[in-house]
Amino acid sequence: MTSSREIKIFSNARELAEAFAQELYETVKNTSQRFDIALSGGSTPKLLFEVLARSYASQMPWERVHFWWGDERCVPPTSEESNYGMTQKHLLSKVNLAENQVHRVKGELNPEEATRDYIDEIKSNLKERDGWPVFDLIILGMGDDGHTASIFPHEMNLLKSNQVCEVATHPVSGQKRVSLTGKTINNADRIYFLISGKAKASRMAEIINNTEEANKLPTTHIQVAQGPVTFFLDQDAASEIENN
Repeated sequence: MTSSREIKIFSNARELAEAFAQELYETVKNTSQRFDIALSGGSTPKLLFEVLARSYASQMPWERVHFWWGDERCVPPTSEESNYGMTQKHLLSKVNLAENQVHRVKGELNPEEATRDYIDEIKSNLKERDGWPVFDLIILGMGDDGHTASIFPHEMNLLKSNQVCEVATHPVSGQKRVSLTGKTINNADRIYFLISGKAKASRMAEIINNTEEANKLPTTHIQVAQGPVTFFLDQDAASEIENN
């Protein structure tokens, strides 16, 4: 599969996070509308949240921003494994937000109930296009196995699911997660990947170079109709891409 992609390469993860924070600030500042953004977990988003909290706490028009998550582990919000908990610690607690601007997955519920609750929250709040909810921006990461959100290579069916969200299962631990599905992700206005580290280099090269193996990777199948998918990569993650 080929799709429109924009690739931005930075020296290291810190520089990547700084650049992305600036781009996010400019995007939100230049819109007068509510801005719905779905976040990712992981070490690179953690860096981003720290940059936003440090440098943009007073600048960003936070009153326009509503926070969502692309996926969440089925754990309580106080758990160290919670994507929401990480965001709360490094960003949400440090900026001025109303309670109704934060739309977390209730990971403390059983997985099916948490999924239904999150679908209801999305459908009650987001505008639709072609029968699917529209996020203004979805931030994604990529695992060493090419998964994104909690769509893993052994559950490629989630890319084509007719549900807004699904229960996903980690292939090693068996942990249950709630994840946006492929059709929901691909209906976003913008999709930005934040990917850093040498461990991601071979998968990133397969995807960008459109190898046959790449078709087996969920990240390959993320694309938006409205424009390119943008990859923010550090030099390590981009190191095996041809003509880098």
